[in-house]
Amino acid sequence: MKASLRLFLGLTVFYFLMSIIYWQLGGEHLGVIALGLSGGLAGLIGFYLWYSMKNQGGVLPEDNTEGEIADSAGDLGFFSPHSWWPLPVALSMMAAGLGLIVGWWLTLIGVGALLVSVIGFVTEYEKPETSSH
Repeated sequence: MKASLRLFLGLTVFYFLMSIIYWQLGGEHLGVIALGLSGGLAGLIGFYLWYSMKNQGGVLPEDNTEGEIADSAGDLGFFSPHSWWPLPVALSMMAAGLGLIVGWWLTLIGVGALLVSVIGFVTEYEKPETSSH
């Protein structure tokens, strides 16, 4: 993790320096913005790695040169075996994007459907507590 952290923090500094140099040399506005956003993205990933490293003590099983494959075994989390919610999320996002071309009314419908479908996607596995009497 330390190597990844150094890599992304180095990329952050590199992209921001290149953005400034490109701007000073008379580069186009889009190139300056793209380099700056690339630096911001690398900074976000670097911050995530730093925060994760701070919370986990800084040593991952992948960092141990004497480590075995079984050292990193364990629960990776819950992954949905099947879900229909990505389909309405994608369709409503498509409608909202298409509405920017066709008309504002389709954008409003798409955003409304997007809100409903994202809420359904996020709360798919939440079940209310039932009391058995």
